[in-house]
Amino acid sequence: MSNPRVHPSDPGQLAAALCQAGRFSEALAVATQVLDADDANVPPGARLHALHLAATSSLGLQQMADAEAYWRRALELDPTLAAAYGGLGLLTKMQKRTAETEALYRAWATHWPDNAEAHNNHGVALQELGRLADAEAAYRRALEIRADYLEARYNLGLVLQAAQRPQEAEQAYQALIASHLAHSQSQRELGDALKEQGKLAEAEAAYQRSRVSHASYPLAFNNLAALLKARGSLPEAELAIRCAIALRPDLADAHNTLGVILDKLERWSDAEAAFGEALSLNPNFAECHYNLGIVQHAQKRLPEAEASYRRSLELKPNAVETLSNLGAVLHESGRAREAAVAYQQALALRPDLAATHYSLGIVHKGLGQLDEAEAALRQALVLQPGYGDAKFALSTLLLSMERFDDAWPLYESRYDLPRFVHHHTLSIVQCPRWQGESLEGRSLLVWQEDGLGDMIQFGRYFAALKARGVARIAVACMPALHRLVASIDGVDEVFDNTAGKTRSAEFDCWTSLLSVPLHVGTHGNVPVAYLKPDPARVEHWRAQLDALPAGPRIGLVWKGNPRHHNDAHRSIPSLAQLAPLWNVPGARFVSLQKGQGEDDAQQPPADQPLLHLGTALTDLADSAAIVAQLDLVICVDTAIAHVAGSVGTPCWVMLPAHDLDWRWGHAGNDTRWYPGMRLFRQPPGAQWPDLIEQVAHACATAFA
Repeated sequence: MSNPRVHPSDPGQLAAALCQAGRFSEALAVATQVLDADDANVPPGARLHALHLAATSSLGLQQMADAEAYWRRALELDPTLAAAYGGLGLLTKMQKRTAETEALYRAWATHWPDNAEAHNNHGVALQELGRLADAEAAYRRALEIRADYLEARYNLGLVLQAAQRPQEAEQAYQALIASHLAHSQSQRELGDALKEQGKLAEAEAAYQRSRVSHASYPLAFNNLAALLKARGSLPEAELAIRCAIALRPDLADAHNTLGVILDKLERWSDAEAAFGEALSLNPNFAECHYNLGIVQHAQKRLPEAEASYRRSLELKPNAVETLSNLGAVLHESGRAREAAVAYQQALALRPDLAATHYSLGIVHKGLGQLDEAEAALRQALVLQPGYGDAKFALSTLLLSMERFDDAWPLYESRYDLPRFVHHHTLSIVQCPRWQGESLEGRSLLVWQEDGLGDMIQFGRYFAALKARGVARIAVACMPALHRLVASIDGVDEVFDNTAGKTRSAEFDCWTSLLSVPLHVGTHGNVPVAYLKPDPARVEHWRAQLDALPAGPRIGLVWKGNPRHHNDAHRSIPSLAQLAPLWNVPGARFVSLQKGQGEDDAQQPPADQPLLHLGTALTDLADSAAIVAQLDLVICVDTAIAHVAGSVGTPCWVMLPAHDLDWRWGHAGNDTRWYPGMRLFRQPPGAQWPDLIEQVAHACATAFA
């Protein structure tokens, strides 16, 4: 059973998720923690919610007395709480406490006069007490509020029949059947009403329809479950489909529907069991093989997902969604060319699928087929102009092709995507966002939304902002950047993002550095090597570096941020893989590795001696001070590359073949961002050892 995905600081949300997942004991424990807290620390609304969840969880645990006590405590706090009246009404009805049930539903209907369910339930209680006229009035009031309320119309027929008014009962049942032909009980009750009027042939036909309808009850529950699922009412949908399975356990479609609902609830093991049951009943159920593939895919069980999708396609070859999902699995498995074929097959059948054009564009981009990638992404946007993911992918593609005029406007789409931190910045910063208007005499807050490397790369634009007459530039960024950013010309003040959130209202406007090129031009006359290491920090590190034997000093970084989405491809697994570099005569190696990879650096292989300084680095200002004293930096795609490039120290960057960042382009061994930098690209299908041998050879040549 999966864990509910909620923030741990919100116990009400956690309890609700646990309750929805059927984990009633855990939900009750969380809810009672809220209830046991000091009243001053729990808002009334949160306490009411906790009481309702505690009651619901107790009911799920068959702890009836506790459930009733919690709901009654809730009504003491809020006498109008509909959920408490509904819950207590159900509980007392189950215990045959009909007079109390009637009083509870009466109170509910009084407090909520426009709630059709309250009036219908009140009618049922009144009818059980023999108060037929009052029950009829309650049902009619429910139908005034909601004319399509099937249950109330059925109940109205029952009470009219009980009141010996068969003609009116017939009319009620006929109205119900007209709107819901499969209502078996209505057909049966209609037969009774017709029989009482002597209409025997018509009564017999109604009874026959009742038998047919009754046989279709499981299908009706199945359809109801599908409807509830589409509306997002997943617990109710699960209940409906389990009713269908209880009536017809041999109905493969019902087990399949249950699996789909459980997949939506992320209860994947349960979903897989449901699909397995469906396939045991119908091994050639194409849709079920597809759904099983979705569950396996969600758990990154790619070979199994591929097998399920392919089996589904054997049974239903032209299933577009299955072809698209197969393409996704193949792409994630590193089989991009096969993925492209699957996407193209899907689009041949349905050329109007924006998402599949987008996916095909991403595959083409990874294969270096840039024109094809652009065409596919643009087609996705023709079909769905507001497609944020396609806009962003197209922007990074165009940036990698250095088509900046087209790219930068599209790059702003990152603010439209909730999965990006940029989207949330819009609600955090309490001043207007700069859109390119005059900055003369104004104060500007620059907000870090991106990585350390991004901030260093685009730090060159502070001078361009200052040249536009801005009176004051403050930067809110990570502490690791504070001293480095403070040293850049044009920056007046630096603080962290927490302080930035508090102080943002002081500023006339704010921007992200990566939005600045859109408004000031991509390069202009901004100096490339713009970082000036702090002389005091340079002197601090000089003694350790000067203690190295004579020879070229080469800085090394082989791992980047482990949280980066492409870390598995852009980081080198271990220091040992860099061993060929130690064949370079006279080279002296300095480790700048910080965080991930430090263990390797602290205990290097015996034949790979190096000076490890990474652990002692306080921040990136220290990194810059060391890099400025090196002859060369060899690294993977990480912040040190930008430090070296901005300081002006020669830097060789080893780049992965998979999911290459846009700033490095797609070909060539240089970059316009850093003229002194050399790029070493991993060929498609190659491994790090091949590229490292190439770098070692170049290094030996450079220092021969």
